[in-house]
Amino acid sequence: MNRNNNTKTLDRFIDEQYGALGTAKRDKLEQGFEAFKIGYLIQQARLEKGLTQEELAEKCGTNKSYISKLENNVKEVRLSTLQKIVELGLGGHLELTIKL
Repeated sequence: MNRNNNTKTLDRFIDEQYGALGTAKRDKLEQGFEAFKIGYLIQQARLEKGLTQEELAEKCGTNKSYISKLENNVKEVRLSTLQKIVELGLGGHLELTIKL
């Protein structure tokens, strides 16, 4: 049986829908993904530590609403605030990487 295979990799689909890396539409997608990823990482770390949003907020000097907005990608986080969340709130260490 010879079927036409329409399966695509995720990378190929993204390239077709949003263009190659470096194009305006693709850059916007990538920036949105990075914001989503940070919120998701905060949420996973918080859950791993067994903290509520309120407990995390208290530890790093913010409020539950702010933590919720970060985790749900409603609000962008400033680097200084992210550092407080990771270090004071989660007891971790923030590491950043720049890839060229």
